[in-house]
Parts: sequence; C-alpha cells; structure tokens
Amino acid sequence: MKLPLMLLFVSCLLHGNASGTSIAYSGFKCLNATDADDPTPSSIVVQSRFEVIEDVGSGLYRLNLTGGIPRIVNNNPVICIDSETAIGYAGIPEFDGLPKPLDSIAATAFFNGKDLLIVVSSIYTDLSARRNPLSTFNTSLIFAFTNNLILEYNAAGSIFKLKNIVHNRGFTHTSGSTGSIVPFFETVLPSFNITARDQPRILKPIVDINYFLEP
Repeated sequence: MKLPLMLLFVSCLLHGNASGTSIAYSGFKCLNATDADDPTPSSIVVQSRFEVIEDVGSGLYRLNLTGGIPRIVNNNPVICIDSETAIGYAGIPEFDGLPKPLDSIAATAFFNGKDLLIVVSSIYTDLSARRNPLSTFNTSLIFAFTNNLILEYNAAGSIFKLKNIVHNRGFTHTSGSTGSIVPFFETVLPSFNITARDQPRILKPIVDINYFLEP
C-alpha cells in the first residue's frame, strides 16, 4: 500500500510543478542475462520502475526498483533492460535454502529539483558452489553490483532523462582443499568489470532513455 505522501512525490519535490508516485521506462529484457557488454534485447517486454517508498527528508528518498535498469554500452545505440544482475539474488540458508532471484530491490535517491541521483546495489550468484572428490571445494561466483543512475528532470515533458550510469562489479570467490597446507584461497576484488582491479565504468547513452512520471 502506497504511503499518502507518495501521492505528492514530485509535486513536493518540485513545489507543485509535477506529481506522481513512480518513474518508469519500458523496453525489452536483455537476451544475455549477465554480460554487461551485450545489449541485445530479447522479445520480452519489461518495465524499469522506481517507486518512492519513503521521504527521508533533505532531498533523500527510499525507492523500490522492479524490472531492472537499462544496460548501456558506450557508443552503442542498442539498449536492453538488465533484469538479472541489477536486481540480483538474496537468501539465508536457515529460511530460504539456496539464494533465490529477487523480484525487486531497494534503492536510494537524491533529488534537488533538477538532477536525480539513484543508487542501486545488488548481488548476483551463479549457484555453482560444490564439494569435489578429495575434499576440494569452491563457493559460487559472487558478484556485487552498484549502479549509480544520473537523470535530469524535464518539466515540460514530465520526464527524467537518463544522462549517465556509473556501473561497478565486485567479485568474491573461495576455493580450497581440507588436505592442503593452505586450506583455502580467497579472492576479493572491489572492482572487476573487465579485468581485476580496474575502474568503475562511466556509461553514457547515445539514444534518449526517458523515465516517465506515473501516478
């Protein structure tokens, strides 16, 4: 159930210039679930939607993301919506068993009346953990994603135009053997987008990606 203040979402932000409870962009789900360099769309229609959940104050808002976010490859006009890594997995063994894909995920936003910054963090797993013969083992490949969306508000069209996405993928993995002198090897990389210890990607679409206000 939406909070009453959500009915005044943008009107509160913009002092009466617009109103709505969410912003949404419609497109096609990515054919390749995990390759950030492949924007090939599938035939599945999906909507990237950010809905305001709470007004924290001082221009800060808690949001709920469904559908995913646009996948941008620099200098490529093709866009698809990443519904897999952008929302990711979650799970606690005692309650969930194996981690399960999420339908939505929390996001945080800052809006100053013109520029909207949205931060989304998610975790993706390939569920490949296993114990092998001779007491060797390895965990799943775990990727931590952070997407910072920078949008600009257009009052005339009641749209938020996506200007940039700062995208980062971290990585962690553990393997080992109980019979080894070193019982396990652990890899932790805060940034592993293309190569180990690289930099976050700054992505700029060359086609318009407009999020429309919706009540």
